[in-house]
Amino acid sequence: MRERLLLGGMFALGLAAIGGFVLFSSDREPGVSPTTAFSVPGKPGMTVDVAHELFYQLTPALLLVVYEAFAETEEAAIYDTLESVTHGDALEFLYLERVGAMAGGGLEEADQTIHEISLLETQVRRDDATLEIDASWQVIGTVGHAEHLHVRGNTYSAELLVAPVDGAWRITGFELLDVNRDAAGETFLAPETN
Repeated sequence: MRERLLLGGMFALGLAAIGGFVLFSSDREPGVSPTTAFSVPGKPGMTVDVAHELFYQLTPALLLVVYEAFAETEEAAIYDTLESVTHGDALEFLYLERVGAMAGGGLEEADQTIHEISLLETQVRRDDATLEIDASWQVIGTVGHAEHLHVRGNTYSAELLVAPVDGAWRITGFELLDVNRDAAGETFLAPETN
């Protein structure tokens, strides 16, 4: 009988230790209350329920800041801007993508202006406080190269994980599935500068 109690107690302690490790190693906000609103760039704060319902507003708001980071040319500014809307694996992946692009003949000055981000076919699932978003979106913007500008309408598909971290909604997982540059747009001369 004592052996069973001892084994049962050890089993319970083991489960508690594993549960504590999983809880404290998670990227999510601990104990998310249904009434807690987390910040969203350029929008009012959103609770988990509201973010699930308005994912079509939340997703472009976060992606816009990612594109703002990609317009930066200094590594610290790229990282800081990405860190405001991404976390963990997504932050590392997106930062390395941008810095890697710069290393391969990078840009010396900002060369893009985003005019619009539109969600296309997008599905969302909720797992506790995490939104699993299978998203397709089109980015319309102006990209400059030397003496001319291109208006681009590239389409992207990715699997995103979006969760509250440090009081804000952040992209915590980012897996790029497809990039379609078929609608690259037209070329026109850049305006002259003094």
